[in-house]
Amino acid sequence: MSFTDQTVVIIGAGQAGGQCALSLRRNGFDGRIIMVGDEPHPPYQRPPLSKAYLSGEIGEDRLWVQTPQAWDEQKVDMRTGLRAIAIDRDGQRVTFDDGSSQAYDHLVFATGSRVRELPVDGADLDGVRYLRNIADVDALKAEVRPGRRIAIIGGGYIGLEAASVASKLGAEPVVIEAMPRLLARVAPEALSSFYLEAHQKRGVQVRLDSQVRRLLGDAGRVRAVELADGTEIACDSALVGIGVLPNIELARDAGIECDNGILVDEKGQTSADGIYAVGDCCNQHNWLAGQRMRLESVPNALEQGKLVAAAICDQPLPRREVPWFWSDQFDLKLQTAGLMQAANSSVIRQGDNPDQIAIFHLRDEVLVAADCVNDPQSFMASKMMIMKGAKPSPDDLANTEVLMKDIMKAAQ
Repeated sequence: MSFTDQTVVIIGAGQAGGQCALSLRRNGFDGRIIMVGDEPHPPYQRPPLSKAYLSGEIGEDRLWVQTPQAWDEQKVDMRTGLRAIAIDRDGQRVTFDDGSSQAYDHLVFATGSRVRELPVDGADLDGVRYLRNIADVDALKAEVRPGRRIAIIGGGYIGLEAASVASKLGAEPVVIEAMPRLLARVAPEALSSFYLEAHQKRGVQVRLDSQVRRLLGDAGRVRAVELADGTEIACDSALVGIGVLPNIELARDAGIECDNGILVDEKGQTSADGIYAVGDCCNQHNWLAGQRMRLESVPNALEQGKLVAAAICDQPLPRREVPWFWSDQFDLKLQTAGLMQAANSSVIRQGDNPDQIAIFHLRDEVLVAADCVNDPQSFMASKMMIMKGAKPSPDDLANTEVLMKDIMKAAQ
């Protein structure tokens, strides 16, 4: 099938949009591909921003999905520094903030998400930072240096990753979390306790159950975080990491159905014919959870990019994958397979050293998720067992003398 006369417009130049463009070409799409991004960069990887890029271990060009020259060679019309502001569904045309517009045959929303802003007085003071894009990290780098005290508001993965980098660079991070434990929305209590102990052992101060009342400043620059109980935590700068919001406004204003993301079907198509959505902005039924959900992860973004490309090219859809995630903090590598929300029981496998642990989550004896720190064998075995709906023995999972490969064999 030839697509020579067709145009695909991808709004959003992140990893989901980039993967969609690459997969379109690999599926034989020979028409026009236009990718529009509001940042001045080609598609790049976001996970290293809070890790290797913040620490200075890698430069900006190491973040790129591929070089600008490679995009040119694949005939992807990359338009950076441009923002889509309106969709004319009847006329099949996108309007941009520079006054230009573009007709399309297929439209893909890859608009991603934006940081949730801190809703308190003083949040606009100089020295208050967020961490979502390259510009954010470039600004943050100046704040993370020896002798500087940085208040990190939010004890999720972004906050903890930034705290570990700040500590390694000689800064003094203090993590302020409103909930009674770290990672409260995304991890089981055992993993929260593990990371609390790990950070404290490495010199990171952690304040739990601490709501921020306001930020205090001198001469327009932040100097302290005031908590709800009146406590003031002095700081030279503050990093806010309290979650993200999906960028759905453009789709919603075009009359496309949205609910905690842009709603799509099994092919990634929205409620409007010829219009798709991928990545953080997208809400799709998940086979493992058995319900609609929005997944914020690189593997999910890549999977959905491939899915939509296949749908546009009328190719067989790629096989479903087990959701997975990762986080690097200090010398601790967390790898998570599956979705903990689907579980009703858990089993802990404590490694030979205190920096190794695996927590398995089961639903009615079926393994549905696993959180594995410095334990790649457990992660890989769990990922395969989750895909097959296996029922591993809880006693064996907890027993480190039983090898994971043997547990996996027995569970088949």
